[in-house]
This record gives sequence, C-alpha cells and structure tokens, in this order.
Amino acid sequence: MQSMWDWFSEHAWVLAWAGTALVLGTIELTTLDFFFLMLAIGAVSGAVAAATGAEFLVQVLVAVAVSVALLGVVRPIAKKRLLKPPPSSFGVAALVGQSGVVIERVDAHNGLIRLAGEVWSARCYDGRSIIEEGATIEVVEIRGATALVLEEG
Repeated sequence: MQSMWDWFSEHAWVLAWAGTALVLGTIELTTLDFFFLMLAIGAVSGAVAAATGAEFLVQVLVAVAVSVALLGVVRPIAKKRLLKPPPSSFGVAALVGQSGVVIERVDAHNGLIRLAGEVWSARCYDGRSIIEEGATIEVVEIRGATALVLEEG
C-alpha cells in the first residue's frame, strides 16, 4: 500500500498547480477584475495536464494557452455583462428614449410600433403628424399602454 507521502511526491506538479490556482483565486476575490480568475483557471488546466502525466513544458503551454484565451475572449464578455451599472429606470420608464419601428401607420388616434421586441399601440406625440409604416421612431413618453412617439431623423 502506498503512503500519503509517496502520493504527494508522485503528484508534486499537480499540487503545485492547484496551489497556484488557489492563490490566484484568492487574489481575484480581492480585486474582482476577472484577471486573476482567468489565470487561476489556466493553472487548473495545468494541474489537469500534470494529472494526465504530461511533461512540465506541456503543462506550462496548456496553462498559458488557456489563460491567454480566457483573458482575450471570456474576460471582456464577463466584465461587460457582470460589471455594467444597473439601469437608471425600470419598467415602461426604461422605454422612453428608445427607438422603434412603425408597423402600422401612426397618427393622433391610431398606430402600432415594434418596440423592444414587442408590439405597442402608439400615437404621435405632437398630435398632428403622421408617421408611415417602416419609419423609425423615438419614444417620447408612455401613457398607460400607449407610446407617444416622434419620427427620428
């Protein structure tokens, strides 16, 4: 039967990579910038390479390649999605200022627009204009379930 110390000596690189990943992950918890997280995941991939019996140079290449790929692709997406400021308005108030497209002629009394992926009833904000189908509009105000709009441009 193999002793625990024999296992540690046979898997020293796995433990070194895992320790490096742990340290980098801990640093990430203090910075919250997703930089050290990507390096920690790279170190984990180095540990996996070591566990499969890869040579040290291969372990380093795997860890570097994974880290660089994550830093170049995943980190920008993660920062954009997770660190964006909360919206300044909620519900229908968030639609004011948005652009939409007229799907049925809009005048002072009737009309339909596509806004934020939904169909809304709409009226011209000034009460006099007529906006034809296909035109791009901007929402000026929401009253109930009706958008008051002006033609863009």
